[in-house]
Amino acid sequence: MAHISAEDLRAIKAAVFLAALVPLARLAWLAWHGGLGANPIEYITRSTGWWTLSFLLITLSVTPLRRWTGWNWLIKLRRTLGLHAFFYGLLHFTTYVWLDQLFSWMDIAKDVVKRPFITVGFSAFVLLIPLAITSTNAMVRRLGWRRWQMLHRLVYVIATLGAVHFWWLVKKDIREPLVFAAILASLLLARAWFAMRKSVSAPVKTSRSQAA
Repeated sequence: MAHISAEDLRAIKAAVFLAALVPLARLAWLAWHGGLGANPIEYITRSTGWWTLSFLLITLSVTPLRRWTGWNWLIKLRRTLGLHAFFYGLLHFTTYVWLDQLFSWMDIAKDVVKRPFITVGFSAFVLLIPLAITSTNAMVRRLGWRRWQMLHRLVYVIATLGAVHFWWLVKKDIREPLVFAAILASLLLARAWFAMRKSVSAPVKTSRSQAA
């Protein structure tokens, strides 16, 4: 699996794309059959938020998986996964603004100011927007790789804000937020470990090249 053909990669991308739409299809199915419970708006809001955070963590897991397995083609899936995180975040935000608050901007502004978990969630969504806008190859060329990479490291901040948003939303049973927080902490530790290995190995390579 270290190397796959272009045809296989296209098939995997298509499968990932379709699989990422399953949560939306499930919501539509439940809505059509009256299965969204006593409070459909809350159900949709929580479901889309849950999948936003899930896709953020799945996106963040791509780089560690690629490095541990040597499957470099995994990096080709990261954009699709990240855009689905934004897609579900947009649905989450739209559900709140449209169905929950009925576009009452005054009430939304009060919510953002007075309720910390709304403030944190709103901040996470706002930070997601530039990442979605600059996800194309053209924007990578326009910004330059280094600046683009620095901008997209915001995803770690966004995922952290998302985990805090979920934790503060839940009042009693914190098992699910705890699982998300533990996965995020593991991914951040993996990121720090890879960065440390890179900084340690860099001087060695430099000294070898100088010796040669």
